[in-house]
Amino acid sequence: MIPKTILPGATIGILGGGQLGRMTAMEGKRMGYDIICLDPNPASPCGQVADEQIVADLNDLKAAISMAEKVDVLIYEFENINVQLVETLAKQYYLPQKSRILAITQNRLAEKQQLQKNGFSVVPFRLVSNASELKCGVAELGYPCVLKTVYGGYDGKGQQVLTSDQQLKSIYEMLQSGNQKLVLEKYISFAAEISVIVARKETGEMVTYPVAENIHRENILHLTIVPARISPEIQVAATQIAKQIAAAFQITGLLAVEFFVTDQGLLVNELAPRPHNSGHYTWDACYVSQFEQLIRTVCNLPFGATELLTPVVMVNILGADLPQILKKIPNFQKNTKIHLYGKRNNQDAKRKMGHLIIKTDQPEQIIKEYSKKPELTHDLCL
Repeated sequence: MIPKTILPGATIGILGGGQLGRMTAMEGKRMGYDIICLDPNPASPCGQVADEQIVADLNDLKAAISMAEKVDVLIYEFENINVQLVETLAKQYYLPQKSRILAITQNRLAEKQQLQKNGFSVVPFRLVSNASELKCGVAELGYPCVLKTVYGGYDGKGQQVLTSDQQLKSIYEMLQSGNQKLVLEKYISFAAEISVIVARKETGEMVTYPVAENIHRENILHLTIVPARISPEIQVAATQIAKQIAAAFQITGLLAVEFFVTDQGLLVNELAPRPHNSGHYTWDACYVSQFEQLIRTVCNLPFGATELLTPVVMVNILGADLPQILKKIPNFQKNTKIHLYGKRNNQDAKRKMGHLIIKTDQPEQIIKEYSKKPELTHDLCL
């Protein structure tokens, strides 16, 4: 199938109205496209900047079709969206990202199994669906280990670090219901966490962004440092693996690949088939941002330049951080830019409200100023 070329003046439909959709919409508007989004929140971040928002649940096929009828190309801005809905839309309308990669990345078990099947190294893991499997998995992987839900995991949700047998009793009781499947992973000691964003067209052409180094706080991305403080050899290897994964999964659009850098080599941690939090730096520090690149990719336009123009640190702003960040604005140095997502409610301490981009060749100073010691344990959210 020959990809369609969709020129500015056409209309892009975005399934989802969060901050990733907002930033994609802002780049699309700058390029000359009209934007319609679908989201249940009438004040969604994307809807605030789009030409039109259809206010409806993301499972509402009728509403999604009504949007599809108005647009020239459909995209999704995050992966926790109904796979069947995307599959149905892709059969009738132009939705280049398609549904297969969604089905894989929504399911932690399927993601790891598919990566292994294609020859990529992942963190050692076991499927856990009953008490016996949990006991055997813990015996094989040892403490500490990480227990994760198969579905619904992001930003630290749906996972718990296990450090002793005393924590297992409540999990045994939960597994007795018989309808819960979990993934048990070995706790990895790593030198760094990094990510690579790949843009790939249906024709197989690809470009990648510079490797980003990521620091998490309570399993939520806190800081991204670019260039990553790792060897050139590791950067080349991570970029090659990311491109191989994008090709193996026949990605159209963007794919973010997260890695652990370990003594045993690179281990793939997670995949995300859309713009990624660790790629927000590209808006200010690269000639073409990840958001514009997504539009270029699905509209079959030439790829844009991805090289780093300036070293940067990206700092996420959560609900708990926002009041203090706002107080700091009058004293920001000229190397600091703030992006806020238009979210009206910051009562959720862990909700992503925006981010800072700080131009610097001394990232350690920024890390020291903005970092807090991360917690080791987390509640399992089921």
